[in-house]
Amino acid sequence: MAVETDAVTGVLKRGGVKGKLNPFDLFAIEFAIGVRDMAGGSVTAVSMGPFAAGESLLEAVYMGADDACLVSDAAFAGSDVLATSKTLAGAVEALGGFDLIVCGKQTTDGDTAQIGPQVAEWLRRPHMTGVVSVVGVDLKSITVGVKTEELTQTVYMPLPCVVCVDKDINTPRLPSFLRKRGYSRDMIKTIGLGDLYDSDGENYGLNSSPTRVVRMFEPEAEIKSERIESDAVSAAARLLEVLREERIV
Repeated sequence: MAVETDAVTGVLKRGGVKGKLNPFDLFAIEFAIGVRDMAGGSVTAVSMGPFAAGESLLEAVYMGADDACLVSDAAFAGSDVLATSKTLAGAVEALGGFDLIVCGKQTTDGDTAQIGPQVAEWLRRPHMTGVVSVVGVDLKSITVGVKTEELTQTVYMPLPCVVCVDKDINTPRLPSFLRKRGYSRDMIKTIGLGDLYDSDGENYGLNSSPTRVVRMFEPEAEIKSERIESDAVSAAARLLEVLREERIV
């Protein structure tokens, strides 16, 4: 997929680019559906992006989410992770609150894994990353298994809270053909700048992003080659010598 970059701001030009659901979010959707089936309630898939991002939200609904909401406004363009998390937190409040927010481990473009915890901080709610299982859930709390470098812990969290699930926590289901017939693009809710409690455009997007792309360039690659012309034993010895000089072996 060819994506252009703004020469002045350094941000990606996402407008008109066909969106695709982040693979890590498939596990989050399956997790949320499972919690709903265990404790009741409903699942709303939320994504921030241009109009085209609504197509990827449809996949979440076809998998089993009850509803979907696209957070989209020109004022949000150029957001870094901090501005994005603030916008998403405002959108959650505009939707009327929550019991549980489930995020994927990270995105496949930035790989920062910061959005989930930052959303929780904006909302002043407890959060946990590295979630690999659900131990139990009721109307007041959720107990999850959390994987660390050395062991897996069992963590109790009061609701409302935010969890970021790890990959391979489950096997995401395939989209349902029947749900495709019953839910269309025009049923997706849209939240813009005017729907947020803080509707000052200067507090969103590129204007409020402390992370900036200062310079973009193609890395210079220096290709060195050496032709070895000798008998097999001498050529092998020289090849081994070169590999050791380059610290490959």
